[in-house]
Amino acid sequence: MAADASGLVEGTDYVAIKGGEPWKPLNGKIEVVEVFGYVCPACAAFDPLVSAWKSKLPGDVRFSYVPAPFGPEWTPYAKAFYVAESMNLVDRSHSALIREIHVTQTMPGEGDPVDEQAIANFYGKYGANPKDFLSTMNSFSVNAQVMKGRQFMIRSGANSTPTLIVNGKYKVTGNSFEDMLRIASGLIAKERAAGATAPSQG
Repeated sequence: MAADASGLVEGTDYVAIKGGEPWKPLNGKIEVVEVFGYVCPACAAFDPLVSAWKSKLPGDVRFSYVPAPFGPEWTPYAKAFYVAESMNLVDRSHSALIREIHVTQTMPGEGDPVDEQAIANFYGKYGANPKDFLSTMNSFSVNAQVMKGRQFMIRSGANSTPTLIVNGKYKVTGNSFEDMLRIASGLIAKERAAGATAPSQG
């Protein structure tokens, strides 16, 4: 298959999502979503790379996370993510939680017993009230967000982690983490050209 104007090849570098829509549409913004899981070892390895990449994104690009509820060890962390997001704690806590699960192993990982209290206590270090945090994790609204995230994943064909989705229209493939980010950058440029969205200056 031939490369398009962005230099990318559909079916090799990305999959076009039929009828795809952004996770959280915002006028004038190109959305990049990382579908991830806190207990996912590959996501832990990807985190330093994607964190550095997203810190350099231009102003017309918005980066969002969608936590995958793939199993009993994954779902409590997905619920906790949405609570933390509502409290504006994700930027400060995201990489720290990954380190505690995968590096210091002071938080439950894949194969460990689920411990929602430990998760709530972790966010207590960032200013949350653990009791309230735990209660909110199991609220109707948070469970609804988890379901909405699951529906986005199904719609986007995101059946593994980490997966990058650009503007709800393209699922990035690629042979390495670096390749995924290269492709995502190309798809951002493709969307910008299609929508005439200019990066903010300054």
